[in-house]
Amino acid sequence: MRSTGPRTPRPLTLDPTPAARAARRRRARGETATAWAFISPAVLVILGLSVVPLLWSLLLSFRADDLVTPGRWVGLDNYHALSKDPAFRTAVKNTLIYAGVYVPLSLAGGLALALALNRRIRLVGLYRTLVFVPFVVSATAQGVLFSFIFDPEFGVANALLHHLGVSSQGFLSDPGQALYVLLLISLWSGIGFCVIVYLAALQDVPAELVESARLDGANRAQVLRHVTLPSLTPVTVFLVLWQFIIALQVFDLVYVTTKGGPLGATTVIVYFVWEQAFQSFTAGYGAAAAYVLAVGLVAAAVVLRLYRRHRERTGATPLQGTGVVQPEGAGR
Repeated sequence: MRSTGPRTPRPLTLDPTPAARAARRRRARGETATAWAFISPAVLVILGLSVVPLLWSLLLSFRADDLVTPGRWVGLDNYHALSKDPAFRTAVKNTLIYAGVYVPLSLAGGLALALALNRRIRLVGLYRTLVFVPFVVSATAQGVLFSFIFDPEFGVANALLHHLGVSSQGFLSDPGQALYVLLLISLWSGIGFCVIVYLAALQDVPAELVESARLDGANRAQVLRHVTLPSLTPVTVFLVLWQFIIALQVFDLVYVTTKGGPLGATTVIVYFVWEQAFQSFTAGYGAAAAYVLAVGLVAAAVVLRLYRRHRERTGATPLQGTGVVQPEGAGR
């Protein structure tokens, strides 16, 4: 049945004249030209410093080229050679060990320090600053500093061990210790970033959920496990990806301290790429190794993205399945 109520009258509009339409088009073209005038410098920088080198290095990975003499097209030969190169396998193994230790320890250390500093204690601002300061110190400065500290003959570390009755260690000159010493140096600086990110995320943990869990008898460990950690899941996923990318791209610390030695014990993928391109002058081979690293980074990003989508699809919220009653409206 049709409605017989009063209808709202539509405003009368006049069709623009051809001259008005032409003026509107000219004004739109002028605004577009102005917009491109503002953004064109940024577009040129992005194209010149990222897109063009990306495509050029991809083509380079299919060539035998030393960047000096004319190169030749070799197709997938560089990638086949990488699969049989023991030095590249060693670099991949060292990188995976480095990332496999650095990522979980940096997150665990960052979370522990963030929980300790997320309290109203005296001089907490100073403590937070001291934790974050190593992160802003350049890797080159870190390398020079710790090269002196871990010097086998005159370093402070061996002097302290001698005072404690422990025999001197090789540290960065020992093939069995060098990679793990670099890990300690990286953790000293990398944990600070995780602390700051976790501290910011802890401010957003719903206070009503924590209070509800405590009223229902949950202790600190249970609150941490069932309330705090689930609330920090998005931040943790971000930090895993960020720290993994940082671990795979480590170069400057290796270059300053060990230069891939001793005996290749600290040669990582990025250092291997630099060594092939600028020491052995096999730029095409180094570009192929760089794209193997790029594929690894993309794969890690895709895996974490799929995991995050799975979490969003399941819609898991803190306190689900824990026996703790959520306050009304907390899960909305």
